[in-house]
Amino acid sequence: MGLFKKFNFGLKKTREQMSGAIDSVLEASAAIDDDLFEELEEILIMGDVGVTTAQHIIDELRDRVKKRDLKKPDKLRRVIREVVADMLSGKEGMELDTIPSVILVIGVNGVGKTTTTVSYTHLTLPTNSR
Repeated sequence: MGLFKKFNFGLKKTREQMSGAIDSVLEASAAIDDDLFEELEEILIMGDVGVTTAQHIIDELRDRVKKRDLKKPDKLRRVIREVVADMLSGKEGMELDTIPSVILVIGVNGVGKTTTTVSYTHLTLPTNSR
């Protein structure tokens, strides 16, 4: 089983629970309002996305909804995917406040934590530090 397949399998239950909860909230909501954003943020936090990341997703979601003048909750599913995909695209670098820094890498067995860490270290360390 390849690295991506292992990672995908390891997160399947969480993904299904979160997407099911998001679908339920979107289907039950009549309009895009503050209550809907709060419920979505709660789902993200309960799905272990983290408070800061959940807030970032919701803030970005609010901005995109406003820019696109969206009114119906069923349109949010696509925008949520866009926001998360943009976050995962790797366009932003990791901002480390101190050097050296400690980075905690967490994941289920076999998803490539060690490989990713070594690759990241190789890409980010100055040549004379290797």
